[in-house]
Amino acid sequence: MRDQTFMTLMRLLPKSALSSLVGKATRAPVPAAMHRTAMRIFARRYNVNLDEAEGTFDDYPNLGAFFTRKLKPGLRTFDLAPDVVASPVDAHVSQAGQIERGQCLQAKGISFPVDKLLGDARRALDFEGGSFATLYLSPRDYHRFHSPLPGAVTGYTYLPGEFWPVNQASVRTKDALFAINERLVTWLDTPAGPCAYVAVGATCVSRIHAAYDEIITHRGEGQRSHTYPRPLPVEKGGEIGMFEMGSTVILLFAKGRVTWSPSLVPDAPVVLGQKIGTFT
Repeated sequence: MRDQTFMTLMRLLPKSALSSLVGKATRAPVPAAMHRTAMRIFARRYNVNLDEAEGTFDDYPNLGAFFTRKLKPGLRTFDLAPDVVASPVDAHVSQAGQIERGQCLQAKGISFPVDKLLGDARRALDFEGGSFATLYLSPRDYHRFHSPLPGAVTGYTYLPGEFWPVNQASVRTKDALFAINERLVTWLDTPAGPCAYVAVGATCVSRIHAAYDEIITHRGEGQRSHTYPRPLPVEKGGEIGMFEMGSTVILLFAKGRVTWSPSLVPDAPVVLGQKIGTFT
């Protein structure tokens, strides 16, 4: 009942406008003391581990910069074994498993279509029968996301969409949530074959930034795709992009290539760089 009430309220909210407003507020040119106060309130509210942050409150010019803070150098290490898929984020597992009949499991009784998620029915066929993992970044988490394998960025697809929350209430009740919200798909060529790396926006996640190109989402632009004539090399652990606040990352791999670790179950925590699977 509480889920239904929450979702009813969310339907009434102007989610895109609200997300834009929140984003602008986090970057507003107001006195630094106001931003530092907001950072402290946010850190207490979401129990942010400040010991892991590269800087202190005084080092961030605004709340937005604190959201996208870097970690202290060397704090995370990537499993560099050649057959290991490493976690691209600090997060909790939403779901992980196999893509069946063009669908990924979202929650009990709910799925989302791969072709709609990617905005490309032809490319969706490359992942039929393959593996997927959906990883949720909470507001307290480190908000940058990285490459799970070495390889190259071959292109991207930006898909404007809605701004539903990606919390448990929404995941349990909103059909095809991740294929509706705004998202940036980064296409990777890896030793495990093609990988679709999907960064999903959410309420108050006003923008997604790519690290490999000058791409910032939610600026009033329409859907667009780009293929690089020369793919852009990326190392394992290389930064792919960042969220302004937390959201969700979804990894898709082709059939028969990736086997997820037994520990990759719903609600399990994952740490950037840890082993989450192997590939052949």
